[in-house]
Amino acid sequence: MTDIKTGFNPLFLREEELRQGIELLFFAYRDFTAEPDAILAEYGFGRAHHRVIYFVGRHPGITVSDLLEILRITKQSLSRVLSQLVAENFIIQRPGSRDRRQRLLELTEKGIELERQLTERQRARIARTYREAGAEAVDGFRKVLLGLVEEADRARFPSRPSPRRTG
Repeated sequence: MTDIKTGFNPLFLREEELRQGIELLFFAYRDFTAEPDAILAEYGFGRAHHRVIYFVGRHPGITVSDLLEILRITKQSLSRVLSQLVAENFIIQRPGSRDRRQRLLELTEKGIELERQLTERQRARIARTYREAGAEAVDGFRKVLLGLVEEADRARFPSRPSPRRTG
């Protein structure tokens, strides 16, 4: 008779398996951010700067209010980071064409280069890991991550990502 207890059954996760998942997320995040953190430190920047640079690069012309919605940080926190990035010529702000009170954000050439350096390290790590894991694992990983994202934000991620320019 076959032992049905062998193998992994995701419907009956034990406490240890759940805790291991939590730890894996902590370790993965630590390692995923290590190289960019070192680059950011050279500029006196931190992870908040990285997130702003990433999302402004990903969405050129993004409004400050849309960026606040994505990052879910206070206006004061964003203002501090954004002011530094603008002052050091990584980001430019321009008024909206319809609403002059609106501030639209874009990376400068200097910002584009920094974003490229930061993202390339992470992109290479993701690409290597995806290749090693295979398509089925990648699909499962995506489902897990989407499950961790609040439902309101899941619509930001189409079922199949659309191709984007890679710089």
